[in-house]
Amino acid sequence: MARGGHVLITGGAGFIGSNLADRLASDRCQVTVMDTLARPGVERNLSWLLSRHGDRVRHLNADIRDEAAAAQAVAEADVVFHMAAQVAVTTSLVDPREDFEINLAGTLNLLEAARGRRVPVIYASTNKVYGDLADIALELRDGAWAPVDQSFRERGVDERRPLDFHTPYGCSKGAADQYVLDYARSFDVPACVLRMSCIYGPRQMGTEDQGWVAHFLIRGLDNDTITLYGDGRQVRDIMHVRDAVQAYVSAWERIEQVSGRAFNLGGGPSNAVSLRQLLGHMQGLIGRDVSVAFEDWRAGDQRYFVADASAAHEALGLDAPIAWREGVAELATWLRAERASPAQQTAAA
Repeated sequence: MARGGHVLITGGAGFIGSNLADRLASDRCQVTVMDTLARPGVERNLSWLLSRHGDRVRHLNADIRDEAAAAQAVAEADVVFHMAAQVAVTTSLVDPREDFEINLAGTLNLLEAARGRRVPVIYASTNKVYGDLADIALELRDGAWAPVDQSFRERGVDERRPLDFHTPYGCSKGAADQYVLDYARSFDVPACVLRMSCIYGPRQMGTEDQGWVAHFLIRGLDNDTITLYGDGRQVRDIMHVRDAVQAYVSAWERIEQVSGRAFNLGGGPSNAVSLRQLLGHMQGLIGRDVSVAFEDWRAGDQRYFVADASAAHEALGLDAPIAWREGVAELATWLRAERASPAQQTAAA
């Protein structure tokens, strides 16, 4: 287990970043959370971290687009977990330049700072680097889209899949993904990439644009209408944040062995679920039906994505992932408790 050392987590007040910060601070690391707190709700994650860990966690209110600030932050670090990003496809279509500046130029700032000192960089990438996967023949099976090819259905998408960037978000995240791998190759920066599927769990402030599992639960608990884009039969392999955090910690522990590699990271075929299936399970958890509306498909949406994470499991020594029904039930319990807390009620007022 990684213990000690000075850890920099960009976007460390966000969903995955705050869970990772909590794990590493618990492992006696000094953690710098570099976060502008621009995303609504993340200040509660930061307050939670500070209350749990005191001076073992430090907040740096700085932007990765600031080259000098990024360089200073990396200069003090033994490892960089790069989570900070513009995270929404929809936002990238509205403002492609800002998406580029955060996701690609910001990443380059960190890489340039890291290469002088050989500081490990572990990058949070996305399954969107594979595009919309429109060439994969699909069929409806039990009301959900699935590959016609049985072996593909049982395995999922592996890292041999050609990259195919769609939307400005896909371009900026995909280009940053490739820069991280090339800095490992060209400049001997110990670096690797985790191409994540849908991660969910406690501390997720889900919105319509990002964090759909938590978003569905939040809307359901509030008895609000949930909008499905497309037919709702699209399938994702959802992964609990504890499993994702373990993958990041293991990547740091084994960085010399996995440097220069990209890994698909998701719940795999055993945790593949359609939006409609998730809604059905969610209704059972909250004890009532939810109102659902439908809109057109969104740009770049994949009807099916399930990660073949076998390479990550083998290289990083990962255990079997948490079963999705168990994990979603845990998230529902956390959301109820969070929304009932005095701090949350004060914020809502």
